[in-house]
Amino acid sequence: MKLSARTAAPAAALVLAGLAATACAPQTSGTGAEGDEKTGTLRVWLFQEVGNKPKEQVVDAAVAEFEKAHKGAKAEVEYIPVETRAQRIKAAFNDPKSAPDLIEYGNTDTAGYVKDGGLAEVGAEFAAWDEAKDTDPAARQSVTVGGKVYGAPLFVGVRALYYRTDVFVDLGIEAPKSQAELISTAKKIHRKKPDLYGLAVGGAYTYGAMPFIWAGGGELADESGGTYKAAINSDEARKGIEAYTSLFGDDNCPAAKCAAMGGNATVTAFASGKAAMAIGGDFSHAAVEAGAVKGRYAVVPLPGVAEGSIAPAFAGGNNIGVLRSSSHRTLAVGLMKSLTGKQTQAEMFDAMGFLPTYTDVRAEVAKKEPFAEPFVRTLDAGAKSVPASPGWGRIDSSLVLPTMFQEIVSGRKDVARASDDAAKKMDAAFSEAG
Repeated sequence: MKLSARTAAPAAALVLAGLAATACAPQTSGTGAEGDEKTGTLRVWLFQEVGNKPKEQVVDAAVAEFEKAHKGAKAEVEYIPVETRAQRIKAAFNDPKSAPDLIEYGNTDTAGYVKDGGLAEVGAEFAAWDEAKDTDPAARQSVTVGGKVYGAPLFVGVRALYYRTDVFVDLGIEAPKSQAELISTAKKIHRKKPDLYGLAVGGAYTYGAMPFIWAGGGELADESGGTYKAAINSDEARKGIEAYTSLFGDDNCPAAKCAAMGGNATVTAFASGKAAMAIGGDFSHAAVEAGAVKGRYAVVPLPGVAEGSIAPAFAGGNNIGVLRSSSHRTLAVGLMKSLTGKQTQAEMFDAMGFLPTYTDVRAEVAKKEPFAEPFVRTLDAGAKSVPASPGWGRIDSSLVLPTMFQEIVSGRKDVARASDDAAKKMDAAFSEAG
């Protein structure tokens, strides 16, 4: 659900990589606010990072500018633990009188929070905001449900391919330029250097597997009229599943060791020198820099099926939303813009390494910090997100896709049967969510 890079501690960088945990409160009703006060104190809940001081400094500056421009308005910011945000936000949705005016939330939470009636629709204000026109499509989609906008993107995170430059030089090979070359390169490395995983993969690494599904034209689900139906068992999706699961085995990453690994474990394997390649995020940079491979690695976009193409990556990240119960709607929307505007996002990148959601700001930071360039290229090539359905929370938390991958790599089921079973579970979750 969250992302970090340079100045955040390595542990934070790995915790932030998930960006997919979903917290859904029960359906609420009657929580809309009455009135729109133009003065008073706004309460804001933001996520607590492990290395939080740099984030606080950026936020304090944005709040100071907001208060200067809005006489009689104040903002009180509280940093809440990511791990307990579900309970806090659930309580806020159900008790508007004690709720904050704005919250930071993970972009996979959007649909669930909208269904719960917690977030205010701010489409008109977003459309009239001049800076918003430069928001990249994936980030814009992360605040959109049913064609309506429920917040503003704060930052985006994406994954690319980390690889060991010393290993590649030693073997006389280059960074792979296609998915087939990636797979063959991984197996070649493991064959030549059996103490290394060629490419560290994880059966529980949902967001590392998704690019393989998307690269061949597959989708997680199809949407029609606001209703989702699983597409994980389509021919195109199955080709991607086959490609990803082909990397589990004694010729690359043994299933006995790798089937249970998640994203953090694969990045740790790379950072500790146990893998020649790994799929990691911009938010993994600090952890890799702190590891045994410092100075001996590079990053390129994860290749797609066609040579020279870039596989679509999952666009993770966080947003800022106004609660529907806020009695300071106009001020809250103004503060939302201050906290997510171009200047704040540029400063947040400098402080925390969070990638901006504006294409022009992101291009500038890529020039300034070379490590960001492959991630920016990945985003510019077209990143994707999970279905904008509250049912995704159940799908994710019940490990539908990791179970599918693990059933395949263990040999318990073939791709067709495992993907059919996963599709049934996904459809049940979509149907129950409505």
